[in-house]
Amino acid sequence: MDTQLKKGLLDVCVLSVLREGESYGYKIISDIAPYIEISESTLYPILKRLESVGAVTTQSRAFNGRLRKYYRITKKGLEKIDEFIEDVREFERIYRFISGGERK
Repeated sequence: MDTQLKKGLLDVCVLSVLREGESYGYKIISDIAPYIEISESTLYPILKRLESVGAVTTQSRAFNGRLRKYYRITKKGLEKIDEFIEDVREFERIYRFISGGERK
């Protein structure tokens, strides 16, 4: 899969996990792993980037004697998911055209 395409997909996968409720790194990875390969070294830069654009917020809380960072999706993050869904719909129309399934 194209690296740039995968990067965009991973961003939206992370946001989709967070749409279900706040979460932390390891849990996000385990929720995404059945669908697309992701590692810690890939996830944390994504989370940092999403935070920098205002798509997620963070909060640190104590868990088993150490701090754990929890991530929560914002309105902007939800909008990014909606934009992605619209992009996929457009991509599907183009795919049908290319594959010969839809000619006008």
